[in-house]
Amino acid sequence: MSKIALIHRINKIRNYLTGDEEVPIMYIHALMAIVGSVSVLLILEFKELPMSSVQHSLLVLVEKACVIVVIAYVVSRLNVFTEVLEGKFTIKNQAILILIFGAISIFGTYSGVDVFGAMANVRDLGPMVAGLIGGPIVGLGAGLIGGLYRLSLGGFTAVPCAIATILAGLFAGLIFLINKRRFVGIFWAVVFAVLMESLHLLINLAIAKPYYMALAVVEELTIPIIVSNALGMFIFAFIISNLLRERETIKQRDLYFDELERKKHELKVASKIQKSFLPEELPSIPGFEVAALNIPAHEVGGDFYDFVPISTEKTGIVIADVTGDSFPASLLMALSRTIIRGEAKNQNPQTLLKYLNNLIAVDIGPEIFITILYGELNSKNHCFNYVNAAHSPPLIFRKKTKQLSELAKGKKSLGRLENIELEKHEIKIENGDLLLLYTDGVIRALKSSESSGKEVLEQIIIQNHDLPPVEILEEIKSKTTSLEINPDDLVLAILKAD
Repeated sequence: MSKIALIHRINKIRNYLTGDEEVPIMYIHALMAIVGSVSVLLILEFKELPMSSVQHSLLVLVEKACVIVVIAYVVSRLNVFTEVLEGKFTIKNQAILILIFGAISIFGTYSGVDVFGAMANVRDLGPMVAGLIGGPIVGLGAGLIGGLYRLSLGGFTAVPCAIATILAGLFAGLIFLINKRRFVGIFWAVVFAVLMESLHLLINLAIAKPYYMALAVVEELTIPIIVSNALGMFIFAFIISNLLRERETIKQRDLYFDELERKKHELKVASKIQKSFLPEELPSIPGFEVAALNIPAHEVGGDFYDFVPISTEKTGIVIADVTGDSFPASLLMALSRTIIRGEAKNQNPQTLLKYLNNLIAVDIGPEIFITILYGELNSKNHCFNYVNAAHSPPLIFRKKTKQLSELAKGKKSLGRLENIELEKHEIKIENGDLLLLYTDGVIRALKSSESSGKEVLEQIIIQNHDLPPVEILEEIKSKTTSLEINPDDLVLAILKAD
């Protein structure tokens, strides 16, 4: 195996142990059940198998570690456990965890194996886990319970074993503090268990008397104790890491839904504000019938129409399409409408759109711009003076000639450059003529597999020009209802000269 491949495998194992990969916890439980069952079977058949005492001790301790793992899963689902993991420490939950992990430590001692008068066990596992998740108070408390119980049993290793168990809980708690009151993860928890059990054995060598018996115990139990405690810590740490990920997932989910609800509320408010900017009712223009439609694709949209009263004879007519994200586009729509309404009586269409362009071009980016047509309709002489800033050209149907044609289309939209030149135009609307202003969303909505949206719109006007504007509008709207979702805002205004 190459050096690079070996390093890759080591890193993969390390990433797994740190809990970076999602592994279903049921696999671990199944594995522990199998290991525990096999261990029990081999222990029962010990006398008939060619197995050393070291191997026998290892199997016994692994079997006990598997039992503790089952207990660990149950404990991990308790409210006091999750409270501590979330950093919510109280006297009550710390006391309960001290008792629980102290009891686990006692079980580890009680289920141990007697070797030369010493106990081979997984007693330190409870205090170590307690300290790693609950800090020095919980770890030391569990360690004292387990240590004092071991001391009460007596034996030449009673004192060093009790000291080691107490130190296991204390050191684990200090690691919790050093890691800024967070669990260290699977990898470092297992490393700590290995080092702590190694220290446990060294303490026995240093304190237990007679030395030759302590040495015999250490030689006999080094592998079983380190492996079984490391295995138990691995499963315990895995359960804890899985629970932390689960809590973090729930937290992120709740934050996501809270943010979603907040945005929905903001869009709802923005939609109400935007609707307040649109005309509540269509104006009465002498000599003309009027109908209009505005269906935004989202909660808020950027396309709009408006009728602005200028004088008894003149009415400003505007239709616009703001390109960009829906929310910024809606803000630009509101700003544009406000400026036009505020200046319509003071400026003609050409100077007004130049004024609007210079105001918005300074503050908006290139990704947002507006195409707009604005004009003044004189109800007395039926003249429509307008300026088109790159907007879809309105359609006019002439009753006299039965011809449908487009009005002029400008080349420059608003918001991209300052001090642009816009050309003014004028048409006269005769009796029976029909003027239709629309945004490109209408064209997209009317598009079919056989015809373009513009062809469909023109056909509707030609076939229904004798109808009132309201009925023509309904005919156009009926052609767009086949769409489940509008790809763009639908804005339409129809004027017909009496």
